[in-house]
Amino acid sequence: MTTIIAIAAFIAVALVGWFLAEAKGKFITYKNNEQEDAVLKQNRCQLEQKGYDELNIKDVMRTIATTGYSAV
Repeated sequence: MTTIIAIAAFIAVALVGWFLAEAKGKFITYKNNEQEDAVLKQNRCQLEQKGYDELNIKDVMRTIATTGYSAV
C-alpha cells in the first residue's frame, strides 16, 4: 500500500513540476534591455557591412575535419 502512495506522490510532484515549467514558458516573457539591444544592433550593422554568407552543409563539410584522426 505504501508503494502505491509513493508512486502516486511521485506522479503528483512530477505533474506539478511539469505544469510550472510549461506555465513559466507561456506567461513569463523575456525582454532585452537597452544594453542588449545596442549589442544586437551593433552586430547586425557589422554583418551588413562585412557581408554574411550562410553556409550550407557542403560548405560545412569542406571546412571541418570529418575524417577523424589517425592514431598512427
